[in-house]
Amino acid sequence: MPGRLSTRTSTTSNLARKSSTQTLASRRTTATRVSSPTIVVPDEGPSSALRSQICNIFSDAQRNTAGHRKLAISLRKVQEACCYEPTTSQNNSGEERSEDDFNVEMARCAIRLMGAKKSEGVGDRVLKFLGFFLKHASDKDISLIPDHDMEETQSFPETPTSRLVAHILSTMLPLMTSKEKTVRYRSTQLVSHIINSLDSIDDEYYHLLKIALMKRIRDKEPMVRVQAVLGLGRLAGNEDDEAQEDADSENDEPSGLLVKLLEVLQNDASADVRRSLLLNLPLIPGTLPYLLERARDLDSATRRTLYSRLLPALGDFRHLSLSMREKLLRWGLRDRDENVRKAAARLFRERWIEDCAGPHTATEDVQNVKEASPPSIEGLLELLERIDVVNSAVDGGVALEAMKEFWTGRPDYREQVTFTDEFWEALTPEGVFMARSFNDFCRQEDVRRYETLVEEKMPEVTKLAFFVQRYTNSLVDSLRRNNVREGDEDEQDTVEQEFIVEQLLYIAKSLDYSDEVGRRKTFDLLRETLAIAELPDEITKLVIDVLRDVCGDHNAGEREFCGVVLEAIAEVHDNIAVEEPMGDNEDESFHSAQSEMSENTPGKDRAQKPMITDGRTTGDEDEAKAIKEIMINMKCLHIAQCMLQNIQGNLQQNVHLVALLNNLVVPAVRSHEAPIRERGLLCLGLCCFLDKTLAEENLTLFVHCYTKGHDALQVTAIHVLSDILTTHPSLLMTSEDSALAKSIYKIFTKALKAVHTPEVQSAATIALCKLMLTSVIQDEDLLKQAVICYFDPGTKENGAVRQALSYFLPVYCHSKRENMERMAVVAPGIVHTMVNLGEEIDEEAEMVGISVVCTMLVDWTDARKLVIQDGASISWNEAGQKEIKAVNGDIHLVLAEALLERAMSNSCSREEKKALISMLGKLYITPNSDGERLQVAHDLTTEAIDIKIATDAASRTALNRLHSALVKAIGDAISDSAVAEKVVEEERAVQDELMVVGQHSAPELTEIRDDSDINDVRKETMTEAGDTLLEELLDDEEEL
Repeated sequence: MPGRLSTRTSTTSNLARKSSTQTLASRRTTATRVSSPTIVVPDEGPSSALRSQICNIFSDAQRNTAGHRKLAISLRKVQEACCYEPTTSQNNSGEERSEDDFNVEMARCAIRLMGAKKSEGVGDRVLKFLGFFLKHASDKDISLIPDHDMEETQSFPETPTSRLVAHILSTMLPLMTSKEKTVRYRSTQLVSHIINSLDSIDDEYYHLLKIALMKRIRDKEPMVRVQAVLGLGRLAGNEDDEAQEDADSENDEPSGLLVKLLEVLQNDASADVRRSLLLNLPLIPGTLPYLLERARDLDSATRRTLYSRLLPALGDFRHLSLSMREKLLRWGLRDRDENVRKAAARLFRERWIEDCAGPHTATEDVQNVKEASPPSIEGLLELLERIDVVNSAVDGGVALEAMKEFWTGRPDYREQVTFTDEFWEALTPEGVFMARSFNDFCRQEDVRRYETLVEEKMPEVTKLAFFVQRYTNSLVDSLRRNNVREGDEDEQDTVEQEFIVEQLLYIAKSLDYSDEVGRRKTFDLLRETLAIAELPDEITKLVIDVLRDVCGDHNAGEREFCGVVLEAIAEVHDNIAVEEPMGDNEDESFHSAQSEMSENTPGKDRAQKPMITDGRTTGDEDEAKAIKEIMINMKCLHIAQCMLQNIQGNLQQNVHLVALLNNLVVPAVRSHEAPIRERGLLCLGLCCFLDKTLAEENLTLFVHCYTKGHDALQVTAIHVLSDILTTHPSLLMTSEDSALAKSIYKIFTKALKAVHTPEVQSAATIALCKLMLTSVIQDEDLLKQAVICYFDPGTKENGAVRQALSYFLPVYCHSKRENMERMAVVAPGIVHTMVNLGEEIDEEAEMVGISVVCTMLVDWTDARKLVIQDGASISWNEAGQKEIKAVNGDIHLVLAEALLERAMSNSCSREEKKALISMLGKLYITPNSDGERLQVAHDLTTEAIDIKIATDAASRTALNRLHSALVKAIGDAISDSAVAEKVVEEERAVQDELMVVGQHSAPELTEIRDDSDINDVRKETMTEAGDTLLEELLDDEEEL
């Protein structure tokens, strides 16, 4: 053996030099700039029949992959002739062939692969052929070994193919550290392909390959890292199998190589590397969380790979935890990439439903079955149970979206599902949600092609009303029993019943109430249901929404709706009086207040008993009674809030709303209990939407609530103020200089700086963005503060603020020219603040570079990006057709003036001056801008150059670039004006000439006084015309 190894090594070293010379010569003519490869191919020696035979096989293999099996069989015959026949035997040509010669020739062909670039498909085909041959030859070698020898050795025996693999790997390992990226890529690719093709590798090379591939996962080239992780993924799987055999089964934590690969999976900058690891890491409990979190990967292809390849291959989804199932559905169905959404929907409706509805077999290839199982309603109900529809079907849940995709892609289930009377008599949470999702899908479809299907399968209005009444009564009984006794099972049953009633109300909300019998039955049922004090808030909201649809959209229906809701509020509030004796400070009934509404005066309102009781406890009162009063008052206010959210009419024209305001909302605002006061403020804000005068009177109140309130109250005040100003924008526009407008601006300024209260900051940011986009607020200071808040490192952790501003700022600037001009005016102040902020923050804090800030400011003020065309960019020709004029660069001229004035001021620091001047070189200057602004900007630029405000080369270059652009624009504008003046002068000269000719040749006009003069003129004209004709005829006769 040492002799063989020595011969093989010397042969390899003798092969190197000649090939290196040939490769360099061949590449020098095509790519002289490419550095020389680091491969040193020795002298190959004289050609032989064995070399020609092997080279012909590899030459055929690189053409296409169709004949690889046949070529592998031919190459195997050559290997058997060299390895299994006596070395002294000779072939037809008389040459001796040995195993070493064969291995050297195979390694020689593998070395030739190293020069093929990634884009060359020849290299990939040769590599696949080599891997296929090694797999085929290894299997053949194992088949030749007797079984009893394998049992005696209890290890993998040494074979000619194993020695060939060892020789190739020993040749490739030094090349993996080459300076040439193509060589590193191909050598790593070949090693990884061999690892994935063979069942076993010698222990000596196993550790060498592991070390070499571990170094390559830190390679600077992503294509090399991809191939490295392909090989390490197979090695990690083997290590994990061994670790599981040695360690306890309870230990699921990855260790060793897996830890490093998981780190690469999480932190590698290349999406290809992360995607390769996603598909090649072993699926074990320790790696599964890291693999599933790639559903939030930045690369859409990686996210799609997870849903389309990894999760279907994972097996039964029921092995995943409930929270992970919900996350995977939510992340996939709400992904911003359409292909990811389609992959997630296909996973849910094709793979997960098969796990529940398909045959329960233990085979691993269930996902490869092409034929889907027949529709199974029981399987669908189990699938809904597995995703916990009771919690995932609420507002913000993903179950409804998942079922919409399910009904869209499974027409067999649409035809199979039926809703019989037995189904409605024994509803379960999964069953009622299935009915609700089917109803929503059929009725909310744009083409409305499933209306006939849903009318056939769903019950009519009257029958559904009876079902709603039945399950509502059951829910109320359960709630009242729970108030008496406590138990986890009873609470769970109550939650399921509440969910069933909610889904029934969702179905009722989408029905058509043109049938008067069904409408009246539903109306009576909802009116009675709304008066139940124990009804949960979500069901109360749905009842009011359905009741609004039942009453109709007309004014009479709205008044009827308000009257019914106020009666329900009175009945709920009377529950206090039913259980407790009437006190001196309690109201008699709401009906008395409603009957006296017509006689209300300001003085009588104060004397009238309010519906909201104080709720404060004294020493003689029972604490339970106080809590009861607070809960009832909160329930009344919640009903009022839901009603006000469904009203669009004028408040003063609706007596029910006026009574609600005076007897419920105003006392709630004056209450000493914080929860009642906050909900009362919310109801008051909803009332302000319906009446402008009321809104104007209470703006000061909401400002005071923000100034003196806690965080939650501040958020509520900001929301209410924003909605009021959006509904009544004239309130702020008519009082621009008033103290109220200044106080509102001050609120937003303070809220944008509230870094320690992220909820308040995000609420104020979103509200300000809406108001500025609708031009309700046009304050430049607030715009400046919003931009500073966007770049401020203090808002880094507040994703809501960053996301809102990242959308708002470009949309605001590129939508209107006025907004862009406003941004140009405040840009120097923004740069000044950001420079100072960068000097004040700690070195460890991360902050956006000032160059990035300047670049974005220039982009936001670029007139070429205006989306809405205005008068400055549109003109009309003589035919009345619209013409798009050249871009007007006045906005960047305004920005240039502001930047230059700030840069030449004495208070401007060196860093700030450098940042300001860098912006000047990026401005867009056009000759069709305003001439005066061009001249002003030119004068300022000339002055800045003269006083030498630019201290470094980059600043001087930017300043000179601006000066050259201004000079060129002014010159073009002057030339255009000169051409225009020349054209005007030419036209004027032509007109003067025509006027002179007209004065010499114009006939004398006779004054015409009456009709007789007109006849005389006609006769003279006809006589002159006749004389002229006679003269022409005489002239013709003379010529003849």
